[in-house]
Amino acid sequence: MDFIELTVEAPRELADILVAELAEVGFDTFEDTDAGFQAYTTEDVFNPDAVAEIMSRYEGQGELSHSHRVITRQNWNAEWEKNFQPLIIAERVSVRAPFHPEPAGVDYDIVIMPRMSFGTGHHETTALMIENQLDVSHKGLRVLDMGTGTGILAIMAEMLGARQVLAVDTEPWTVENARDNAAENQCHGIECRLGGVETLANEEPFDLILANINRNVLLEDMHEYARLLPSGRPILFSGFYEEDLPKIQAEASKHGLRYQRHRTLRSWVSAVFEKE
Repeated sequence: MDFIELTVEAPRELADILVAELAEVGFDTFEDTDAGFQAYTTEDVFNPDAVAEIMSRYEGQGELSHSHRVITRQNWNAEWEKNFQPLIIAERVSVRAPFHPEPAGVDYDIVIMPRMSFGTGHHETTALMIENQLDVSHKGLRVLDMGTGTGILAIMAEMLGARQVLAVDTEPWTVENARDNAAENQCHGIECRLGGVETLANEEPFDLILANINRNVLLEDMHEYARLLPSGRPILFSGFYEEDLPKIQAEASKHGLRYQRHRTLRSWVSAVFEKE
């Protein structure tokens, strides 16, 4: 199945509103640009009339334009390979493709082949999650990674000492990609599973949960995350803007998840909570 890339040019204050609106009509991945943002969904979910209706509602509130294109599955590798540069996070973690040379002077070296999945570490939310992971003990823990994408956070978890990681995503090709990336990084304790929170019904509690998805999914599934987390254990959230943090905090509090701290990068947030 092919992807739709929607490019939106809009003032920052309007862009934040549009991201929330587009999330309601099936867009689930967003990348900031200098002029606005790009949003992604699959071709079967894409509804051009819904997008046009959203855009029409905000005409006159600033310079606003949008366009979309299809990124075919066979062209995906060329798209990311053309733009994918190696990355260093927190001066400790390297994220690179197999065709990049192995770096020196880092603690962890993650090799990622994104293919049809998102999550190379270049998006602010992934980098922020990894920074927060570096501050949380993973040694001997059983970890849940929701919305795993390329599997990068699951791989980071095993490299940090997790004994077992369940990596979950709703797209079949994403799960396949995460499996391949886990193997590429010689991670043998990662199970990649297709589905959403419904697949966790019979799971035992996890010692640590990672959830880098988007605001709406986090709010909707918060009760399940809380159910699977024992008292005193941490959960790391990302995939939302700084102005959404109070909503995340309020919903988390309803389910016994106590706010600890957060990081921001270009208005994106990764927050750490703990089960009371």
